[in-house]
Amino acid sequence: MKAKLSQSKKRVNRTVEFFFILKEQTAFTFILFIDYDSITAEVTEMSIDKMRNIGIMAHIDAGKTTTTERILFYTGKSHRIGEVDNGEATMDWMEQEQDRGITITSAATTCYWQKYQINIIDTPGHVDFTAEVERSLRVLDGAVAIFCAVGGVEPQSETVWHQADHYNIPRIAFINKLDRLGADFFGVLEEIKSKLGAHPVPLYLPIGSEQNFEGIVDLISMKELRFEADTNGSTIVASEISDKMAESAEEWYEKLIDAVSTFSEEITELFLEGEHIPSELLMKIIREATLNRSIIPVFVGASLKNIGVQPLLDGVINFLPSPLEAPLITGHKVKDDSEVEIKADTSGRPLGLVFKIQTDREAGPLCFVRMYAGSIKKGTAVFNITKHKRERVNRIFRMHSNHHEALDELNAGDIGVIVGFKSAQTGDTIGSEGFQVLLEKMDFPEPVISIAIEPKTISDQERLRKALDTIKKEDPTFTVKENEETGQLIIAGMGELHLEILVDRVLKEFRVEANVGKPQVTYRESITKKIIHTETFHKLVGGKENTAGLTLQVEPAEKGSGNQIINQLPEGLLPREFTDAAVRGLTNAFPSGIMYGYPVIDIQVTLLDAQYDQLTSSAFAFEATASLGFDAACRKADPVLLQPVMNVDILSPKDFVGEVISHITSRGGIINSLESKPAMEHIRAEVPLANMFGYSTALRSLTQGRGTFAMEFAYFSKKDGGI
Repeated sequence: MKAKLSQSKKRVNRTVEFFFILKEQTAFTFILFIDYDSITAEVTEMSIDKMRNIGIMAHIDAGKTTTTERILFYTGKSHRIGEVDNGEATMDWMEQEQDRGITITSAATTCYWQKYQINIIDTPGHVDFTAEVERSLRVLDGAVAIFCAVGGVEPQSETVWHQADHYNIPRIAFINKLDRLGADFFGVLEEIKSKLGAHPVPLYLPIGSEQNFEGIVDLISMKELRFEADTNGSTIVASEISDKMAESAEEWYEKLIDAVSTFSEEITELFLEGEHIPSELLMKIIREATLNRSIIPVFVGASLKNIGVQPLLDGVINFLPSPLEAPLITGHKVKDDSEVEIKADTSGRPLGLVFKIQTDREAGPLCFVRMYAGSIKKGTAVFNITKHKRERVNRIFRMHSNHHEALDELNAGDIGVIVGFKSAQTGDTIGSEGFQVLLEKMDFPEPVISIAIEPKTISDQERLRKALDTIKKEDPTFTVKENEETGQLIIAGMGELHLEILVDRVLKEFRVEANVGKPQVTYRESITKKIIHTETFHKLVGGKENTAGLTLQVEPAEKGSGNQIINQLPEGLLPREFTDAAVRGLTNAFPSGIMYGYPVIDIQVTLLDAQYDQLTSSAFAFEATASLGFDAACRKADPVLLQPVMNVDILSPKDFVGEVISHITSRGGIINSLESKPAMEHIRAEVPLANMFGYSTALRSLTQGRGTFAMEFAYFSKKDGGI
């Protein structure tokens, strides 16, 4: 690559124009100007132990994107700082993100710090886009959890934290916005302990608070650090600890030693003997404890004021794992379903996971891939193990937000984008035919809110379907189905904002003229009684007689367990293909509902007996019998309509908490808890989703625009009365 760049220098000046027409999210051409002197070191191959794959995760408005913008500035990836409030953030590049000042997609970028390569995923904080967070965490080795010094551990912080627990991801914490009114560093530490069950260990202390926040104390070097405003925080001035901070610094240094001495007898002995503890030893033990997820190193700062970001970057390098140190990924061999551990070995056979798909109008699907073993080269063919298809790798890119940097190959431990795959979907495993191992699939929650959408003209009909198909490939939580009675397309998503963004994309990005209905709740159906039913089938099809008979039992399953099919047919009673046909008929009947046409949930179906005629029975007959029998049995089993109930977390100023509680109660909500914070009250409630439409506007009105809320699906509950 260096040689190619050197040759190119003879033909062009020092600045070269790389451009890619990326019309996937906007209608503009993006121009990326790359300086050869700055890129030469970056495009050389990076050893796997010098890589960090990290995610930045937090509640909405905790400062994730602002912090990422500072990281890009200090690592030289951007020459100016983009502000979220001005709609200029590099990582928030969708028009919908810039309009709302929030992150929707997981933007990927690569930067370099202290000769280390850092692949960063800036994930959304809004609960409607939790699937974006889930699939990003799946491929990360470490994470930076950002907490607002005012809001503390907020609802989505808890959700994302537990998702990271599920994938055993080591984390460091960054307490941001210490310059804000109501900032409480020590209060946030307590919340991390109590709400997340974590063991936070501060490595830095804030100097001052709120408007008097002026710098940080490094507890390892025992120095004060201040970030000069004239250079946007690029110049860091270190000084001895002042008298006003000396006592606090000494106290927290001892707490730091006490926390890490648990993991090192050497540190314990040195401390008890009053000897100096080398910072190298301290850093080594902190790293080991972080990788074991025993402690959470805590960093402090105010990203908007350019304070504390460089020490956070040092923390990423010093304490988060390389792909070699990350927990081993478990795969399943296709042949016998046996488990196999995947080691991050660049010389091994290739194995990677497609964790996200975006669609570029010019290039087609852009498949974000995390390589776990081996390497993939441009221009070669790979095997999609999930789909059992060969795919061609036309091009490989490294992403910088919405810009690309071409690569010749993608190696183990790295994250990149592959262009050329035709049938790949989120969650697919790619590798080689000689080593067919499936990596763990990602599970996504079912959408609970839907709207009807229809084209304004006949000519827009095909374009609308193509637009919805494109979005469906990109977003696993988005579903499309056709209403057989009205012919309308029904699209479903995770929440009002989620659907609003998707519809906005259809209308603006894909430029499809469409009529859009009002959001509707996606209900479910179930049963309340156990019923045994026998169904017989007799039909002439094409002059041939088709017969079948099935006796099945339906009964309510445990709440949240899903639908289950149990085969208790006497062995040898039915040929295997007929049994499979009956199971297929039942499975296909689940989405069709009982009384109202909504999908059924939490029903256990047991196949008890069958009537089989060697001359007239067929697979078609048994599939139809199972479907008809299931419907008839469920109608006898006292079917009920279930509505989605949401967990709602509301943050309200203390002055308005009475009105907020009264209003949520009037919407059928049940208050579960009320927790006081320095500036806000945190209300946790359960409310039927049908009663939550328009709540955002109502809450703003009640709290003079200062209240916020987040909600996520909790469970389905019996709905009284009809729809």
